[in-house]
This record gives sequence, C-alpha cells and structure tokens, in this order.
Amino acid sequence: MQLNCESRNCFFIIKNKRQRTFKRQTFPSSCRELEMKTTLQELLIYIIFLTDLCILTFGMVNTDMYYLNKVMSNLFLETTVSETDRTNFHSLGNMVDFWKFAEGPLLDGLYWDTWYNNKKLPVYKNSSHIYYENLLLGVAQIRQLKVRNNTCSVYPYFRIFLKDCYHEYRSASEDKSEFGLKNGWNYSPASSLAPWHWGFIGLYSSGGYIFTLPKSKNESIQKLAYLRKNDWLTRGTRVVFVDFSMYNANINLFCVVRLVVEFPATGGALPSWQFYSVKLLRYITYYDYFLASCEVIFCLFVFTFIIQELIKLKKMKTEYFKSAWNWLDMLLPTNLLSLLMENLLSNAYAYPDFYFLAYWQIRYNNMIAVNVFFAWIKIFKYISFNKTMTQLSSTLSRCAKDIIGFAIMFFIIFFAYAQLGYLVFGSQVDEFSTFQNCIFTQFRIVLGDFNFATIEKANRILGPIYFITFVFFVFFVLLNMFLAIINDTYSEVKADFAVIPSQEFEITDLIRQSYNKALVKLRLKKSKMEDVYPAGSMKRSDHTQADFSFSLTFSNSFESTYLTSKYNPVSEKQFEREREKNWLGLSFLCYKGATPKSTEVVLCN
Repeated sequence: MQLNCESRNCFFIIKNKRQRTFKRQTFPSSCRELEMKTTLQELLIYIIFLTDLCILTFGMVNTDMYYLNKVMSNLFLETTVSETDRTNFHSLGNMVDFWKFAEGPLLDGLYWDTWYNNKKLPVYKNSSHIYYENLLLGVAQIRQLKVRNNTCSVYPYFRIFLKDCYHEYRSASEDKSEFGLKNGWNYSPASSLAPWHWGFIGLYSSGGYIFTLPKSKNESIQKLAYLRKNDWLTRGTRVVFVDFSMYNANINLFCVVRLVVEFPATGGALPSWQFYSVKLLRYITYYDYFLASCEVIFCLFVFTFIIQELIKLKKMKTEYFKSAWNWLDMLLPTNLLSLLMENLLSNAYAYPDFYFLAYWQIRYNNMIAVNVFFAWIKIFKYISFNKTMTQLSSTLSRCAKDIIGFAIMFFIIFFAYAQLGYLVFGSQVDEFSTFQNCIFTQFRIVLGDFNFATIEKANRILGPIYFITFVFFVFFVLLNMFLAIINDTYSEVKADFAVIPSQEFEITDLIRQSYNKALVKLRLKKSKMEDVYPAGSMKRSDHTQADFSFSLTFSNSFESTYLTSKYNPVSEKQFEREREKNWLGLSFLCYKGATPKSTEVVLCN
C-alpha cells in the first residue's frame, strides 16, 4: 500500500498478486482532513487581516462627516436672498440669479462677524468662523471658464440675423484671451495635478479666470459689485466655480465646498455642488495612533499576500489564471498596494489646494471600500467545504451557460426598449433625457418605482403601449425564466447530492472529530478500537489491529471511490441498475504474509 498526500492531491495505489492497479484521487480521509486543517488555518489568518482592514476603514469615516456636510449644505443651498425674494442656490435660473446669490447668501454664509444679538465678535487675524465653529481657511475663490465667439456653425440663411455664436464648452474652443477694463482679467492655466470637473453637460479643466474674495465682508461686497457692473460674466461664460474650505477643530475634520453653476448654450443655469468632509490630519488622538498600528499590520499583510501570489504564479504558471479565486487573490493585494501609494501621495503635499487633497482622499476612501467588498467575498473561498455552499456553487457553475444565453436575449430586448423610450420620450421626460437615464429608469420600472403619468402625458398612445409591453415581456416573462433556470438547476444538484452524498470533508466533521479525540484523551469516551477489542484482548499483536483498521477503512473508501469515478448525473433507478451491473463482488479482505514490510492485499470473492 502506498499513500502519498501532497498538499491537495492524494493518490492511493493497491497492487494484488496479478499486479492489477487501482488509482484514484479521492481517497484517504486523512488527506481531506489535512486539507481542511490547512484551510482553517488560512481562514483564521485571513479573518485577522479582514478585522484589521475593517478597523482601518471604519476609522476613516464617522457620523460627524455626514452632519458637517448637512449643516454646510443647508447654509449655502437653502438660504434665500431675502424674505420677499425666495431665490436660493437650488433655484438659480440665469446670471441675474447668480449675482443675487453671490452678493447675498454666499457672503452671509462665509463671513460671520456678529453674534445672534448683533454683538460684534472679536476677530483674530481677520479670520471668519462659519457657524462660530468652522474656521474659513484662506479666502474663497471664484473661477469661470469661457468659450470664444464664432466657434459654432450657423446656417447661411441665419447669418444675417446672428452676429455672435458661442458653442458648448470644449477645451479646443476655450477662450484664454484677456478681457475687461484695460484687459485686467487674465487667464490662469490649468494645473497638471488638479482634476477636471465633470458637470451635467461638460468636462471642465482646472484653469480659467480666477477672482479671490477679500478677507473682509465689506470689501467682498464692493468687489462683487464691481465685477457685476463691468460684465465679468459674458455670453461666452459656460461655468462658474465657487471654492472654499473650512476646518472644525472640535471634530478634526476639513470641509471642502465647491458650488458650480453651468450656463449651457441653450441659456439658463444648472446649479450643482460638492461637499467633501475629510480627515486630513491623521494622528492626533490615542485612537488615531491605534489606527496607525493597524496600518503597519495592514502593510505587512499586503506584502505577504503579494509574495504568496508571486510564488503561486511561479509554480502554477498559466494554470494560475484558470481559477477565479486566483484572480481575486491577485486583484486584492494589487488594489491594496495602490491604496498605500495613494495614501503616501496625498500626505506628501501641503494644504494650499484643499480641493485637490479632498478629491484624492475621497477616491482613496472609495477604493478601499471596494477592496473591503472583495475581501468579504473572498471568505467564500474558505467555506466552500460546507455542503450548502458546495450545492450553491455547483448550481451557479452548472447553469452558467444557460444564464449567459438568457442574458444575451434579455439585454437585446432591454436595450431595444431603452432606445425606444429615449427616442419617444427623451425630449419631454427627465427620466428618458439620456440613453443612460433610460437604462436606469427601466430598472426602476422592474422594481415598481416609476411614474407612469409622465410618459402618458408625453405620448398618450405610445406611452401606455411602451409601459404595458415592457412590463409583460421583461417582468412577467424574462425574469421568471431567469428564476426558473436557477430553480431547475438547484433541484438537479440537490437530487444528485441525495443519490451520492458528497465525499468532501466538512468543517462540522472536523470539529466533531476533534471533539471526540479530546474526549478519548481525557478518558471520557472509549475509542472505536476499544469497542471492537475488549480490554482483555487488547494484547493481540499491533499488526492484527492495524490489519483490521486498514480493512475497515479500505472497504468503505474503495466502494465510494469506485462509484464516484463512474458518476454522471442519473436518476436513482438508473443508478441502482448500474451499481448492480458493475459491482465488484468484494465481500471481504484476506491478508497473507503478515509482516510489517511485506503486506499484500488480495481481493477474495
């Protein structure tokens, strides 16, 4: 008998007098037990890493960030111009409304120089404290981007009526020339490190015409009035940015605010905003230093995972990429390494451009959130020994081809309806204004979250037809087909497991086995050998006991090994007929030459 357990491959070879060989890879339970113990050790180490990662991620975010964003958004977005004029940032519709907001709610929110009883506040170094708690860092900055005149094509018949034409914003058509009184307003080039802004209708560079507000509120009022009277905003203006930052020492958080007003070529105004509450000063409290120690452990885990994956890649070569779990193992340390690089990059700069820091800090938080998601998904790799998880994974793998075929048919119909909705309702309904919005709107229809009255109002004939046919074919037909594919496959897999039980060694078996061994060592329970041989007969040769143990193990394992080698999913009756037809007639085992070095196994009928 030769038993070779190498990592995850177990081989069992038996030779009789006729030198007939039986070879299978699914025998000894000791190999499966060894594999299970190794997996549990890996799982324990991975849980430690996952715990460390979760501590880091939850240490970066807290509820104070939400409340700080909420307070600032209410101040700058909801405050109206006056009691009679209810214009606020949400309701900006043109350049006139923008100047009302800039000279009213914006300055009132930036400069807090009086207490609630109109008592003057002591000002230290001409600084402002928003809501008396948030220090305004530096000054606020107003920046605009413009396009040149005559940058669009006009139909010849209308050229005699139209002398000016300003195209939508494009970097190629951007106006960078000096303008204003004595060409006093100059263009500032974009920084190579500053990110571009993605607005509703354009992608805007970080350059433009920049104006900074003074530290005093009265001076700011005069400067804004000067800009308004001298036409700082023109017909070529396509976007205006208002940027400022503040710091709250009570909770050690920075709040970076960007208010954006786009002026499209159609006329009007489209307001948008960004509020970023981030923690840029990392190590102040004792808990922060605890997080620093977790970061050190995190770095050690990352480099350990990278070394492990490189070793696996070197040994397995192209076979490494055939496993989906290996792809996840490779993706996780790669993303984690990029997080370390981004973290070092963000800390390497000082704080003149807080928007730049906040932007990359938010990207860092988003990336680590994605990594936490994949880290939790990877746990399925270690619990695959469980019978239920094996059934679920077998169900998904067996119905993968059917799901792919179904997905092709589903998305053909889905995108056909999306294009129909975009062409019919795109010019009248906000939910169908872009093709991307159409796709998300149709997913909302499937979930039951949709306003039918809007499309019925847009088209009284095609609206109901579109809605009824989409719900019928996609919701009642296609989605039920998808569920039927999974249910049918799961029933087949469950029936197969009932016919031939899984040979996998489960975690519960290992725990039960370890528990029984502990009871035997503590003399609280008899072992199986003591039950077979009475206490008086335990003096028999050790070889006889080993022979009996081997015969018992071999007779059970050989039968299950032979059956699983010929297994294909069949019905229970077919399985019983095949079992009787191919039965080996193995009744008992005889041993000859009972010496430890020359034991031969003979099959006896």
